[in-house]
Amino acid sequence: MQNKGSLAIRNGLLIDPAQQVEGRYDLLLKDGRVAEVASAGKLRGKSDESFNARGLVVAPGFIDIHVHLREPGQAHKETIASGTMAAAAGGFTSVCAMPNTSPVNDSSEITRWMLDPARGARVNVFPVAAATIRSQGEQLTDFAALRRAGAVAVTDDGKPILDDNIMRQVLAAAAALHMPVVQHAEDTRMTEDSVMNSGPTAFRLGLRGWPAEAESSIVERDIRLAAEAKARYHVAHLSTAGALRAVRRAKHNHLRVTCEITPHHFTLLDEDIGDYNTNYKMNPPLRCRADREALLAGLADGAVDCVATDHAPHAAHEKGQEFDRAPFGITGLETALGLCVSVLHYRHNISLRRIVELLSAGPARAMGLQGRGTLAAGARADVTIFDPAKKWTFHVAQSRSKSKNSPFDGRQLQGKVMATVVGGAFSFRTE
Repeated sequence: MQNKGSLAIRNGLLIDPAQQVEGRYDLLLKDGRVAEVASAGKLRGKSDESFNARGLVVAPGFIDIHVHLREPGQAHKETIASGTMAAAAGGFTSVCAMPNTSPVNDSSEITRWMLDPARGARVNVFPVAAATIRSQGEQLTDFAALRRAGAVAVTDDGKPILDDNIMRQVLAAAAALHMPVVQHAEDTRMTEDSVMNSGPTAFRLGLRGWPAEAESSIVERDIRLAAEAKARYHVAHLSTAGALRAVRRAKHNHLRVTCEITPHHFTLLDEDIGDYNTNYKMNPPLRCRADREALLAGLADGAVDCVATDHAPHAAHEKGQEFDRAPFGITGLETALGLCVSVLHYRHNISLRRIVELLSAGPARAMGLQGRGTLAAGARADVTIFDPAKKWTFHVAQSRSKSKNSPFDGRQLQGKVMATVVGGAFSFRTE
C-alpha cells in the first residue's frame, strides 16, 4: 500500500516516542514514506494535499498485533476487507492476523492468499502463521517458507502449545529465523469446561471458574524454555498479576520477552458480566480487581510492551446462545483508542506519549516490524491523527465490522480518531 503523491500534515502535536519527540511539527509524506519533519510552518517541500491537524495529536500509525480477520473460511463473521475497514476507523494502520482461520493458516499458500490485493485490505496486514500443522501441537510448520510468504511470527493462538518438547522445537526454529513466538498462555488441563474467571461472580452464576494459575504457569514455563533457546517470546493478551510478575522477572534478566494487554482487560472486571451477558465472555476471561490493578501498573511503568485488541468477531446467532455454549471473544478495533484515552489517560494519569508508545512503537518492536511505529524521516508513511479531548459514544450498530459482539455498546468515550493515513494516503477520515 503506497501513495505515489504527497501529503502535508500541518500544525499538529507530533508524538513519536521512538524518536523521543513531542511538539508542534509539520509532516511531509511522499511516495509512501516520511519525507520531511519540520517545526510548524517550516516545511521546505511542497505537497499535493494538506491536512490541518491543529488541536490534534499526530502519531505513528497504530499497530494491532492481535486480530482475528476470520478469512479464509469464516466470512460470515468478518472478512479481511471489513476487518481492516474497522481497523482504519480505529486508527490502526497495520494489523497482525491470527491463524485460527478455516483452514488454519499453516502454509505459505494461505499466507499469500491473505496478502493478495484481491482481499481488499484497507490497512497493512501481517499474517501470524500457525506454529504447528493445523495448530494441533504435534508437528511444526515450515517456518522459513511461511516467513518468505509474508508471515511475521508464529503461534497456535487459541490452542496453547502444552508439550514441553514441541515448545522447545518451536522456540528453537523461530530463533534461527529471528521470528517471535506468540503464546496463548492457558493450561487447558486446568480450564476444562471453564467459561469465566474463578471467583465470587462465577460462584453466584453457577459457572465453572478459570484459575489465574492456568495462565501464569504456562508463561513461567515458556520463559524458561525461551531462555534456553535464546528466542523471542511474546505473551498474548496477558491478564493476570502472576503472569505479569513472570514477565517482569524475564525483562530484569534481559530476556527477549514481551507482552500485550487488551483494552477490555484493563477496563472491565469479571463482576461486569452481570447476568450471563455473553458479550463479556472472552478468553482469557475478565479477571478480578487485583489483577486489573497489576495490569494498570504494568501499562504505566513500562513492563507491558503494547496494547492489542484481540478483535474476535462472532455472528449474532453464535453469541446469542447460553453463556456456557457461546464462543469466546469480542470486537475491539474501533473502541481501543477511546478506552486507552478515557481509562488510561484521564482516569489513571498515564501520559498520551505512553499511550502512543503502547499503540505504535511498542507493537512494532514486539513483532519486529522495521520502519513502522515511528515518523522518522524515511519511515513508512503510516499516521494516526486523533483528538484526545473529543467525547463520543460508541454505537455498535454503526461498527464497520461485520459482527457486533461488543460490551461497549452505548459507552461514552473520550479520544477519537480523526484520520488514518496508510502509505501516505487517507484510509479513514471522520465525516
